[in-house]
Amino acid sequence: MADISTDREQGSVFLPKFDAQGLLTAVAVDHESRAVLMVAFMDVEALEATRRTGFAHFHSRSRNRLWMKGETSGHVLAVREILVDCDQDALVLVCDPAGPACHTGAPSCFYRRLVGEDLVARS
Repeated sequence: MADISTDREQGSVFLPKFDAQGLLTAVAVDHESRAVLMVAFMDVEALEATRRTGFAHFHSRSRNRLWMKGETSGHVLAVREILVDCDQDALVLVCDPAGPACHTGAPSCFYRRLVGEDLVARS
């Protein structure tokens, strides 16, 4: 009988490995460009809602509740595919964004780069 680590790494069954807070890291990327849009966290409820609806849902650590990306702005992330890493403790959501992913209005939350000690806008 294989152990759960081997099953996670080599098996074909989804066995998500949530951290001590019950969360998985989720990286949303643009389906067309593959640019990273945002990083957030999913609990069981967010993962189930995402799979059920086809729209990205996350767990808000600051509000301690489920939220759908774009629930107030309309800038939802339609999930085309969910990629699972080897340890099943992180996900990549391949998405079609309906507007900017960042709350600042930037297409991605990663709109700056670190140069020395300075943050510089990406071109």
